[in-house]
Amino acid sequence: MKRTKWIIGLLAMALSLVMAACGASVDNAAPSAESWEYGSASNGMSQIATEEYDVDSMGMNYSAAESESKNYDSGDIQVQESDAASQTSDRKLIRTVNMSVETTEFDSVMETLEQRIRDLGGYIESMETYNGSVYSSYHSNRSASMTARIPAGQLNGFLGEVFEIGNVTRRSENVQDVTLDYVDMASHKKTLQAEHDRLLELMEKAESIEDIITIEQRLSNVRYQIESMEAQLRTYDNKVDYSTVYLDVSEVKELTPVHEETLWERISGGFMEDLEGIGNGALEIMVWLLVHIPTLVLWAVIIVLFIFWVRWYMKRSRAKAAKKNAKAADGHPAAVGSGDTDRGGDREHE
Repeated sequence: MKRTKWIIGLLAMALSLVMAACGASVDNAAPSAESWEYGSASNGMSQIATEEYDVDSMGMNYSAAESESKNYDSGDIQVQESDAASQTSDRKLIRTVNMSVETTEFDSVMETLEQRIRDLGGYIESMETYNGSVYSSYHSNRSASMTARIPAGQLNGFLGEVFEIGNVTRRSENVQDVTLDYVDMASHKKTLQAEHDRLLELMEKAESIEDIITIEQRLSNVRYQIESMEAQLRTYDNKVDYSTVYLDVSEVKELTPVHEETLWERISGGFMEDLEGIGNGALEIMVWLLVHIPTLVLWAVIIVLFIFWVRWYMKRSRAKAAKKNAKAADGHPAAVGSGDTDRGGDREHE
């Protein structure tokens, strides 16, 4: 009987310890929201800062309060989904067009393009013009490359006008749909703005320096994220509202045919091109000779002087050789005569 009472006492003691531990964990997991009023200011601020926000100045961690703000009831979820659907219906499309244009009237085409871009409310973002050189070819080879920003609603009309004033040899178009990215970024910005407002409210209630510093760090991080997203959203708006057109304009003597040629057209066209090439080649030679007359005259003078010097040197060499041969010829008979005289004297002595 005593053993039974002793076992019951131990079980009661263990049960009381377990209940005490559970009570302590519950108190730690769910601190009172009234800690600002009844607890100390420092402890209350630490509990709110730790519980409602995961303060991490080095990252973009979402706080517990943010996750709670996403747990709406069914009615709020339906409203949010309807708002997202209405935003998605307004597509965010970024259109980019690349075009190559030929023309025989370079100046008038460039002037018309610039004027139409201004009239449509667009602007030229960048432009580079090459005026060519009349000495490098039989005709000037001018070209221009421009980047134009055209209002999205006026893009099709502008492209049609380009087809009218020039010969379009190449066109490519790219459409990028950024609707989901735009909506997601706008929603994230709205969440960060709500967190920013709550942090300002907590800043007004904060009393200790440590709590103020903690909230200010989080505020700085949130503001940086909001400003970054606003900049990205503005960039998206600009690219969506103003389509980008990369336009290359080249001046040519003859336009490239845009339709498929027949066999006879290819033969006759190739024959005429060959004759034209021969004429252009002769013209290039004449132009080159006329342009380089001073250089040709200088080289002609040098060559003539060199030829005269060679002839003078050869003539002088031949004269020296003839004189030397003449001297050699004059000395040989005298030597022979002296030999005969000696022999005659010997004979007389005998």
